[in-house]
Amino acid sequence: MHRARPRWGAAALWSSAARSRRYWRTVGQLEGIVSEQDTDHHFVHRSTIPTMHFQPSLPRLPIPKLEDTINRYLAAQKPLLNEEEYRNTEKIARKFEAGEGRLIHRDLLEHDRLNKHTSYIAGPWYDMYLSARDPIVLNYNPFITLNPDPKPEYNRQIVRATNLVVSSLKFLNSLKNNYLRPDIYYVNRKWGQSKVFKHFIRILPPSISWYGAYLVNAYPLDMSQYKSLFNSTRIPNLSKDALFTSEFARHLLVMRNGHLYVFEVLDAFGNILHPSEILAHLTQIIHDADRLPRFELCYLTTEDRNTWATLRQELVQKGNEENLKKIDSAVFCLCLDRASPQNELELTHCFLHGYGFNRWFDKSFSLIVTSDGTAGINFEHSWGDGIAILRFINEVYRDSTEHPALVPQASPALFVTSCDKLEFNMDHTITSAISAARQKFDQKRGMFCVRTLKYKKFGKQYLINQNLSPDAVFQLACQMAVYHQYGKLLPSYEACSTAAFKHGRTETIRPTSVYTKKCTVAFIDQRGKHSAEDMRNMIDECSKYHRRLQLEATLGQGFDRHLFALKYLVQRRGGRMPDIYNDPAYKNINHIIISTSTLGSEAINHGGFGPVVPDGFGVGYNMFDDWVGSIITSYLEKDSEELIKYLEYTLNDIYDVLEGRSLK
Repeated sequence: MHRARPRWGAAALWSSAARSRRYWRTVGQLEGIVSEQDTDHHFVHRSTIPTMHFQPSLPRLPIPKLEDTINRYLAAQKPLLNEEEYRNTEKIARKFEAGEGRLIHRDLLEHDRLNKHTSYIAGPWYDMYLSARDPIVLNYNPFITLNPDPKPEYNRQIVRATNLVVSSLKFLNSLKNNYLRPDIYYVNRKWGQSKVFKHFIRILPPSISWYGAYLVNAYPLDMSQYKSLFNSTRIPNLSKDALFTSEFARHLLVMRNGHLYVFEVLDAFGNILHPSEILAHLTQIIHDADRLPRFELCYLTTEDRNTWATLRQELVQKGNEENLKKIDSAVFCLCLDRASPQNELELTHCFLHGYGFNRWFDKSFSLIVTSDGTAGINFEHSWGDGIAILRFINEVYRDSTEHPALVPQASPALFVTSCDKLEFNMDHTITSAISAARQKFDQKRGMFCVRTLKYKKFGKQYLINQNLSPDAVFQLACQMAVYHQYGKLLPSYEACSTAAFKHGRTETIRPTSVYTKKCTVAFIDQRGKHSAEDMRNMIDECSKYHRRLQLEATLGQGFDRHLFALKYLVQRRGGRMPDIYNDPAYKNINHIIISTSTLGSEAINHGGFGPVVPDGFGVGYNMFDDWVGSIITSYLEKDSEELIKYLEYTLNDIYDVLEGRSLK
């Protein structure tokens, strides 16, 4: 492998562009290479409505009334506290509402008025993520795995990796050229996808386009996070990290056995490198990286952020700045793993953290492909939330399976420029730090446990037919499982997107409520004392209330982000922290024992994340049509096993009640 990237003169660039255009015209005519419908081989599609058409006219994220926030906060506290604790917390909260809280809220409104280009939560939320000093692996980075390609022969590692890379680059080109369809929630999808709607919206100026969509019950979503999806990296700094995005880089970062390589996958005109050339580069890399390096630099990205920031400066001083820039600016990171996970437990460990040496956890996202062709994403969380990653996964999975750029029998191009293998200058300080990072990571990884559940008695469709919210039923089952295990309800968290608003991030749904408490006590403490009809009515109450919480959160009317922003404002000014934030009940409700999240799509196999507190659980779940899947992570092995056992037990209880059977 050469250590210097080839220099491209103008003639070479024109020649490369011409070859690329000729290749894609030819490839579209070859049976089995790509679908006949895929007439534009550099884009996933060309939208009639420009990608960012709605961005200027998106509504702003509302700041809730302080009175409403306090009422919602107290409602969430009630099932977690005894009567005396609740009275004390209520007194503190009402005092805050009537006194200093009102003044801080007024200042927040004024700050929001002066910053109409963004949302009141965007800045504080970025600061929260980027100021965190814990390692990002296991603590922040989630993962999502894709379903296999429906055609088994396309699941060979190098074939699938090539097809996914090409489809990812087509997505990038669509985004950069404003051809990617905007994210829109349609009440009437058929009407929303009609030519009449698309052309009507397209002619509206961006300053009013959102209102035109709103008139026909279509709700465009914020897409500001997409700018950090590609060519982006989180850079470690002392005290607070920074997000870096390159506008011009055209190379891909590939990792194999802890070795790092880059090669250009786009030319100056945005033409994608021939799939056969990408295949050839990946083949070269697999052959070259046949063993681990002596010191696996990537372990440093598993360190706490201050330690990593200091070591990165050491690397720069040793003459490695150019190589670090190549990593930071790469379109994305492709990890070609030698591992072949045999079950969901191994799969979760592989995609959530791996062995540490074949990941650069700071990249905005890494596309991981194992030796058996299983593919997935590990992504850094500060720049964005699941909605952008989910859209990317859906488009890339669809494009790579319906319009694969490469067939299994394809041969690599014979003549390609060698990749640029990144070699680093390291002294004893850095090599010792790598060894220390490896030891710490291996210790943490050894403590980390994963448990999975596949529940097949019912799924999403069954619950919809019962006029119940599938999400509410799973959350209720979690509450019951926790109560079985600990004898009380514990603080729980469910993430909800606020992408309906400009620069919205997330709001919190608090699944623990007086309704889930009443239902849980009836199912467990009062087992056998209620009729099936009464218990069914309690489930209905939980479902209705959970739907209300979901709607409020979606509309930016939760309490968590508002209280967080008020606290952030006090911290920035250095004032006295109000009593509400020092109340043990406030600290307790924000020590999230049960952290939950769900993302569903036909492209996704499953996903997960680590617990947010050392004594907690990370609960990723999917409600499929006819079954329920969940991955639970924790550092408490015995507790995880019990939680899975009780979760299945409570789902059985709920199923019995829904089938009209009383509990005995």
